[in-house]
Amino acid sequence: MSAPISKSRRRGPSRIRRAAVESVSGLPPQFWWLWTSTLVNRLGAFVATFLALYLTVERGYSASYAGLVGALYGLGGVVSSVGAGVLTDRLGRRPTMLIGQVSTAASVALLGFMTDPVAIAVVAGLVGMATNASRPAVQAMMADIVAPEDRVRAFSLNYWAINLGFAFSSTAAGLIAEHGYLALFLGEATLVLACALVVFFKLPESRPEAGGAADDPASTGASAAGAGRVSMLTVLRDGRFMTVVGLNLLLALLFQQAYVSMPVSMGRAGFSSADFGLVIAVNGVLIVLLQIPVTRFIEHRSPAVLLVGSALLAGYGFGMTALAGSVALYAVAVAVWTLGEIINSPTQMGLVVRLSPLHGRGRYQGMYALSWSVASLAAPLVGGTIIDHYGPDVLWAGCAAVGTVAALGYGLLLRRLPGKAAPSGGTATVAGNRAESAGQGPADAAPSADERAGTGRAEIPSNS
Repeated sequence: MSAPISKSRRRGPSRIRRAAVESVSGLPPQFWWLWTSTLVNRLGAFVATFLALYLTVERGYSASYAGLVGALYGLGGVVSSVGAGVLTDRLGRRPTMLIGQVSTAASVALLGFMTDPVAIAVVAGLVGMATNASRPAVQAMMADIVAPEDRVRAFSLNYWAINLGFAFSSTAAGLIAEHGYLALFLGEATLVLACALVVFFKLPESRPEAGGAADDPASTGASAAGAGRVSMLTVLRDGRFMTVVGLNLLLALLFQQAYVSMPVSMGRAGFSSADFGLVIAVNGVLIVLLQIPVTRFIEHRSPAVLLVGSALLAGYGFGMTALAGSVALYAVAVAVWTLGEIINSPTQMGLVVRLSPLHGRGRYQGMYALSWSVASLAAPLVGGTIIDHYGPDVLWAGCAAVGTVAALGYGLLLRRLPGKAAPSGGTATVAGNRAESAGQGPADAAPSADERAGTGRAEIPSNS
């Protein structure tokens, strides 16, 4: 018996190593520099996490004022999502990222020195605008430089970096704050500048050249024509894409309840802040541990099934909160909706890219980012109002209903989503970077065998 056991033991680590190598192999060097910039940026995401605590504890302002500042921060993100999307297409991915990151560093540092309540509110709005400005550019560049069949994996790895950085920054921020909150502001500014340096020195522009391939063979967007035809009005008129944005808004409203309504609900039930911290930590731990292995499992499966399933997991995971009477049951509920989040994020991002025309990726990504910004602004109002007037159980039951509606929406939408021919193996180079697989058929071509099997080549799917 000893020989088979020892072989099995040897095969176990070898299989894990092979799986890890396959998860990160085949992606271009530019992606890893972009991934590094994301990680560095999230390692320094101190201020948004501790802003309310800073205003109420350090500055002595009321909870209402802290809520107003938080709303202005969210409003800044709403404004910049669309504007940054336009800049991403007009100026380019790299300049937009640099503008957003340098502006973030300057505004965050400035916020740390503000003492007047009006000045704090105004600068907080500017921080919200600057922080969200680079998102459409990051996602558009990722779509530019990663081949279609690898995008689900790439978006998953990027999402993993976001959560890994957030887990570190949430822990480090508490320790840094003990030495003064100004250190938080200056520390975030320093790390965002480091992120900008990575972009400046290591990432070339990836925007498709004007007059290049007019139609993106990987896109099924309503306007896969030339750059001149793509405007924000084009995006708004793209009914299929706007349906995806609307469905994502529903899910984003659910996920935001974890940081707004769940702590309030637990507090009303007699649980402590430490209890909530333990419960919400399950979310970060599971994402860090499971995002990559789950992506290996889902990347060759039908996006329709994945998005329907993730919506149901999210809705009923939050719905389970109504039945939670202990920290353990709250943690189980968090684990359920976290699995939905892990599945949804890379799948949804791949779908957004697929529906985006090549020369309009920035605008489309900006509109997609807008759904998250609107959710971060609306979720506290919706959740708080329902809890105050009807109680938390009604809110959680409503979350289950919203998840069901989103699942039905994805099922109906993706049932009619056209396939595209399989890549022939060539690549098209745009502005010096590998952008798309060449030699593919038109967007309405019959689906390939890979697509009928639900592979990542049919190409499907970022808070901060």
